[in-house]
Amino acid sequence: MVETIENKIESLQQKREKARLGGGTKKIRQQHEKGKLTARERINLLIDAGTFSEHDMFMRDLDKKEMVCDAVVTGKGLIDTRPVFLFSQDFTVMGGSLGGVHAKKICHILDQSLKTGVPVIGMNDSAGARVNDSGSSGYTDIFFRNTQLSGYVPQISVILGSCAGGAVYSPALTDFVFMVKGVSLMFITGPDVVKTVTGEEVTKENLGSADIHAAKTGAAHFVAESEEECMEMVRRLVSYLPLNSQEQPPRVDSGDPADRTDDDLRHVVPVNSAKSYDIRKLIRMIVDRGDFLEVHANFARNICVGFARMDGETVGIIANQPIHMAGCLDINASVKAARFIRFCNAFNIPLLTFVDCPGYLPGTQQEQGAIIRHGAKLLYAYAEATVPKLTIVVRKAYGGAYSAMCAQGLGADFIVALPTAEFGVMGPEATVNLLFAGDVAHAEDPEKRREEIIQALRERFSHPYGPAAVGLINDVIDPAVLRPYLIDQLSTYKNVKRTVPPKKHGNIPL
Repeated sequence: MVETIENKIESLQQKREKARLGGGTKKIRQQHEKGKLTARERINLLIDAGTFSEHDMFMRDLDKKEMVCDAVVTGKGLIDTRPVFLFSQDFTVMGGSLGGVHAKKICHILDQSLKTGVPVIGMNDSAGARVNDSGSSGYTDIFFRNTQLSGYVPQISVILGSCAGGAVYSPALTDFVFMVKGVSLMFITGPDVVKTVTGEEVTKENLGSADIHAAKTGAAHFVAESEEECMEMVRRLVSYLPLNSQEQPPRVDSGDPADRTDDDLRHVVPVNSAKSYDIRKLIRMIVDRGDFLEVHANFARNICVGFARMDGETVGIIANQPIHMAGCLDINASVKAARFIRFCNAFNIPLLTFVDCPGYLPGTQQEQGAIIRHGAKLLYAYAEATVPKLTIVVRKAYGGAYSAMCAQGLGADFIVALPTAEFGVMGPEATVNLLFAGDVAHAEDPEKRREEIIQALRERFSHPYGPAAVGLINDVIDPAVLRPYLIDQLSTYKNVKRTVPPKKHGNIPL
């Protein structure tokens, strides 16, 4: 047979079609029977239709001739017309396991991300490192690149299978981790190893399910009900972020007027500080179209963090959450907020901090759990941040906890209070217990005397006008105008310049 260019092109197309089938129709069917999508189906869901350009399709371990694509699909595409690099492990080929070539393909994508300043998204569905494959040390090559990319481009990990051992550390080094209920698992050692070493019997789900990592460990930032929903959530997150640290986040015209006021905002925060409310209601009422993407929604729920837009510009929001633990700061809340703040600072996202915090959570569990060290992370993150920082005192602003929530000394550019704001070293009730216990105990009617003192303290100290008088806050405003007021301040401080001493990096209290 005489070779022609047509023959060669036909051969090329056949090889491409074979590669696109991964492990073959039987393995694809088995993947679907588990309720899981294939590597290529996931890519097609994630990126804009028709924009995927595959890299290294024909790379494989030459000793394993049938292992097409070496169990990982890599390339680039567009999300809302903006570029991303991505890899998607193919469980239909040797369980998506990682060997030397597999690791090289992922490292190549990470290298391209570094060269071009384009975000990278990894979809993880792997049985782990291949047994007897000398290239399994490729995990450390990936870890190194994750660290080099950290703070330069956004890195997103999507867990879509059982992720164990060394495989969990690459996601842990990235900025955001997505999991899917009933599909995703992460653990260092599986149930069999746990039982062998400790004698403890535990299921995979109780060890490392999406719910466990979303609520208890904080290793998962987002949890979806399905893979389809998960890909939509990833697209939504990407829409808020710049391509890299040298760019500004994209501006999106939402059609929500910048001068929009809302009289209903006057009634969101109860005047009675003993009453609770959901801070997310206030946030959604002032941001563009009420669109607030909460991060770590189920972890450390006493603090709320997430992304929104104000007049089309991305902002990062940190807010005490009164409906959980009265909005107290504790270890998990401090760590959660600190990491979010550092991400926003790395990627030029201004910070809005909403304060309603009665103090730090007391107790031996917190003290012996190292609240001093972990709490210092929050102080460090705010003080280190060079992006615009606006603080809104909504209600309680007591003691050191207020200082930790971006007070003036931590570099807040502007601090505004609502009329419901309360300031002090501690609340009136605690002040009575500490300083006026004898007065109350010796009174003819102790309970009446206690209430009289609390009321007197409230009238004298629990309002924003004392701090305003000495310049600790810059203004007190009507809640109805909070949206246009903050948009105006964000515009004012948009190009704020801060200098830092020459240094390699600071030493955050890890």
